[in-house]
Amino acid sequence: MRELRYTKSAIRSLRKMPANTATLIISKIEAYAKEPETQNNNLKMLKGRQGFRLRVGSWRVIMDDDGNVLAVLNIGHRSSIYE
Repeated sequence: MRELRYTKSAIRSLRKMPANTATLIISKIEAYAKEPETQNNNLKMLKGRQGFRLRVGSWRVIMDDDGNVLAVLNIGHRSSIYE
């Protein structure tokens, strides 16, 4: 399993959302960190910036992969995450 690092803004977003949604998002991030192939249909490389996004329902997780470290950069609703 890769090491997970969350930015302050990602942690802040998790604290603001409902607990059941935050738990689901964290479980999807951990599943990707453990076995990346399990989330292939929900991953997409970003255009115009570095990293990729993980889709969890109507929520998006912006991440960057540095080999052994998976950095969670931002978490937000699909309507406002890309701004």
